Amino acid sequence: MALLQISEPGESPAPHQRKLAVGIDLGTTNSLVATVRSSVPEVLKDEEGRVLLPSAVRYLADAPPIVGHEALATQAEDPANTIVSVKRFMGRTADEARASGTAYDFVDAPGMVRLRTAAGDLSPIEVSSHILARLKARAEAALGDELVGAVITVPAYFDDAQRQATRDAARLAGLNVLRLLNEPTAAAIAYGLENAAEGVYAVYDLGGGTFDVSILRLTKGVFEVVATGGDTALGGDDFDALIAEWAASSIPEAKDWSRHDRRALMVAARAARERLSVEAATSVRFPLRDGTEVDVPLTREHFETMAAPLIERTLACARRALRDAGLKPADVRGVVMVGGATRMPVVRRAVGELFGQTPLTDLDPDQVVALGAALQANLLAGNRLPGEDWLLLDVIPLSLGLETMGGLVERIIPRNSTIPVARAQEFTTFKDGQSAMSIHVVQGERELVSACRSLARFELRGIPPMVAGAARIRVTFQVDADGLLGVTAREQSTGVEASVTVKPSYGLSDDEITRMLAESIDQADADARARMLREQQVEARQLVESVRAALAADGDLLDEAERRRVDAALAQAEAARDSDDVEAVRGAVRELSESTEAFAARRMDRSIRAALSGRKLDELT
Repeated sequence: MALLQISEPGESPAPHQRKLAVGIDLGTTNSLVATVRSSVPEVLKDEEGRVLLPSAVRYLADAPPIVGHEALATQAEDPANTIVSVKRFMGRTADEARASGTAYDFVDAPGMVRLRTAAGDLSPIEVSSHILARLKARAEAALGDELVGAVITVPAYFDDAQRQATRDAARLAGLNVLRLLNEPTAAAIAYGLENAAEGVYAVYDLGGGTFDVSILRLTKGVFEVVATGGDTALGGDDFDALIAEWAASSIPEAKDWSRHDRRALMVAARAARERLSVEAATSVRFPLRDGTEVDVPLTREHFETMAAPLIERTLACARRALRDAGLKPADVRGVVMVGGATRMPVVRRAVGELFGQTPLTDLDPDQVVALGAALQANLLAGNRLPGEDWLLLDVIPLSLGLETMGGLVERIIPRNSTIPVARAQEFTTFKDGQSAMSIHVVQGERELVSACRSLARFELRGIPPMVAGAARIRVTFQVDADGLLGVTAREQSTGVEASVTVKPSYGLSDDEITRMLAESIDQADADARARMLREQQVEARQLVESVRAALAADGDLLDEAERRRVDAALAQAEAARDSDDVEAVRGAVRELSESTEAFAARRMDRSIRAALSGRKLDELT
């Protein structure tokens, strides 16, 4: 009779019971997969011993896609069909993709952009799924069995569309997503558990296509993200583009180069940037299709001068995240460097100067995100070890709210709120007899809807007809652990309900999130004034409608002089309610309120007398 291996409560599962889960860093330039074996996270290698899988896919007619190193090696020969940096197009429209300046054949299609290849028109989701499928196959070959799931990392500043696109790509690849995890948070997990670190840490993550910075507080196994910032359109690719543009500007014939030659230039620019991380000088070298050789000398000093504006953009995000966290650079105990682009000496020097300390590079910046994701995946799969008791508290990067009357934003969940989170707020109707309400969900930091990004719209119908302000509609926002949003609206007296899961087919433009935050700071005073004006205009409109309805019902309660005064105040309020002068609107509202005080009291008296008419005293006691 076979003996079952039974572990004590709290002990790690027996080997045959252990569930296989992995962490995947789906990167712009390179991707990799990691797992936990014998309590230690490790990156899994391919059959040739390589840990990095280039995020490149080549498509041929009537043939399976070529993924990774083989695709990257031929990108200059077939640039139209070799897709690199596809992560930058996730959740983007064709117009947003074209604005990136990348030389692909973008196809206009509803929702997300598609790329024209020899294998047909493909979405970034499909391209990413082929990369994920290769990583899944690598993991199952190394672990010897099927996976129960994966934690996939995304930039902290990925919006709802980009996160949903990542989930869809994983599903196409046959992966069960245990969770989407922000890249800086994954790095903090790997570093914190590896070094038993405690205190406030910053994670500076400069990858191939995106930049993120997060401020975390590590305390006895609790990883709490207190603030996050970033730029979804800034990464190593942009530094490469700087070099390529500079090199081309020194060659008059460059304007006539073919797409193949331009892709070769980008490949050479990246190689030059990587060499400058260890050398003081190099050159941008590559052959053109006509057989001639391009060789443009470049020093590290000159490159760092060109790169200074891009680096300053990352430092501005870091300063903003510190302000959001209510901290100074001196309060940060350590700065963890993540992403291959952080190998540039100028980046490490600038970060060190900002925080007043040498950045931490103990763990490989290319691998640290995948290692952290593997630790989280192992935990979510149920492979908890004795004494392994840690908690992850992440945040949302931008505020979520609703449009209210006058085009104003009512924030429901402020940015940097810990997720998962649920918040509710009650609203009411604007007009008498209103039986439906339109719910408009927006994202951003500005006071007016027109300055924020629309996420979703839906309607709540079946509201019982009541006087304005009597209905109670409770709107609930729920953000899950992946940062994805669901909104529910419920009329309290009848229980009628409507809801929407926010799954937009397009996302924020590359610079939009950063622009939103910057404008929310720069325009704070103007926004406050605009909000005050809109609120006064809404109040004037409501008061005018109420007074008109009251006059129609009980105008006989006013004598001729009183009626003239009320009519004059009403006309003034009607004229002022569309004025841009907040004091004029406020004054008109005040005058109309004062002129109708006695009228309102008489209406109340009449209403009470009508209610009591014909009733005996003992019926009221």
